[in-house]
Amino acid sequence: MSDNNILVQRPEAHPGVMVIRFNRPEKKNAITSAMYDRMTAALEEANGDEAIRAAAFLGTEGCFSAGNDMGDFLAYAMSGSKEAPAAAVFIKALAVAEKPLVSGVDGLAIGIGTTLNLHCDMTVASSRSLFRTPFVDLALVPEAASSLLAPKVIGHQRAFAMLVAGEGLSAEAALQAGMIWKVVEPEAVEAETLALAASLAKKPPQALRIARDLVRGPRDAVLSRIDEELVHFAAQLRSAEARAAFEAFLKR
Repeated sequence: MSDNNILVQRPEAHPGVMVIRFNRPEKKNAITSAMYDRMTAALEEANGDEAIRAAAFLGTEGCFSAGNDMGDFLAYAMSGSKEAPAAAVFIKALAVAEKPLVSGVDGLAIGIGTTLNLHCDMTVASSRSLFRTPFVDLALVPEAASSLLAPKVIGHQRAFAMLVAGEGLSAEAALQAGMIWKVVEPEAVEAETLALAASLAKKPPQALRIARDLVRGPRDAVLSRIDEELVHFAAQLRSAEARAAFEAFLKR
């Protein structure tokens, strides 16, 4: 797996910003274990580096991320491993990230490609973006504390429709629901996202940290829900119905 599937950059034009970019367009930026590991390391690096004041997640043209790589997940399920999947380690790193997180979504945002944004402080999306979490369709359950965060952000009905029924949210619907900050045209997503991150990076860091912590609140409930979801997710991941769903997906 090439390290280039996740690009971690510090653009000179935006001091204080770390960019974490999905860069596997030939697979619609589907995320493998190695990619999760790279993103976890990047978040930990940002936590420990005072020069980094904000981090920005970006994808490629027309696709933020299609979610977990199904082949990778099927291999994990069949391995019988008792270790937490790399996705779970990344999700916890995301939940406790110490620097402001922004995201720029253009096009598909599926599964973790959607739930990742619930942990971001501000999200810019293109007008052609689609947020969808087909967990139950794959015989899985919500992850990334989305079962806790989504109802709080967008309400029970929309959260149920998205997380359980597998209904998608357009960019405009996500904006109206309060799940994202701004909708722009596709060609403006990256510039708007980086400008937003750069603006945050210029603010007094201690005041920014305190204000962010006050707005976000304690992380205990989020981490507890991540663990609760993981128990069910891991069990379902190894289930016969999930294996059948994955194999059907891979045959498409």
